[in-house]
Amino acid sequence: MKFIIKILVVAASLWVAIQFVDGVEITTPTGTANYWGTLLVVALIFGVINAVIKPIIETIGCAFYVLTLGLFALVVNAGLMLLTSWISSQIDVPFHVSGFWAAFWGALVVSIVSWVLSLVLPD
Repeated sequence: MKFIIKILVVAASLWVAIQFVDGVEITTPTGTANYWGTLLVVALIFGVINAVIKPIIETIGCAFYVLTLGLFALVVNAGLMLLTSWISSQIDVPFHVSGFWAAFWGALVVSIVSWVLSLVLPD
């Protein structure tokens, strides 16, 4: 149950990022079952990437996190958002992030919305 809630939180966060950040988009008509299914698939991909790759990057780049007082995490999150876009394109999921700055702002929005939703929702 906890896994499903986390995926739904990430999906909601991605939806907010798609609404407010130019360059982060799902190319399926809004409001259709395909749109929401695509959003859930992208949330699943993003969650798996964050669970598998992010700890490895944090371990290897520990010095950068310390030197930048944690701001390097924003760059890492943008890179993971770009990786999610690339993997989505490889498996024909219509999710696209157009460049580093779109990924940067999109990842920032996803992080903030996920944090707020995690405060509101119970464990």
